[in-house]
Amino acid sequence: MTSKRVYFLAHGGVVQGKFNLRVQHSGHMANDTRFFARKRAVEYKLTGWVRNTDNNKVEGEAQGDAEAIKSFLKDIDKGPRHSHVVRLDHEDRDLVEGETEFQVRH
Repeated sequence: MTSKRVYFLAHGGVVQGKFNLRVQHSGHMANDTRFFARKRAVEYKLTGWVRNTDNNKVEGEAQGDAEAIKSFLKDIDKGPRHSHVVRLDHEDRDLVEGETEFQVRH
């Protein structure tokens, strides 16, 4: 198993005149997005973190099996139901030793 760590930044879009997915305009939708990322990370046995940014995006870092990271990023790019991801940026990061869970940060 090859371990990998990535930083990701998901850019949300505008749907029907409202910001959707990964935004602070709607606390409910923003919470859905963070918890969607956490749920997927736990399913893939990844560690790391996720949080909303001040500019209507969601960012985080995920660490684990390289194939699981690939699947996780694909899921994040698709987003939760009723969402629209315009762009997903990601870049490799150094592994973090001793990390044991995937956290939702506020």
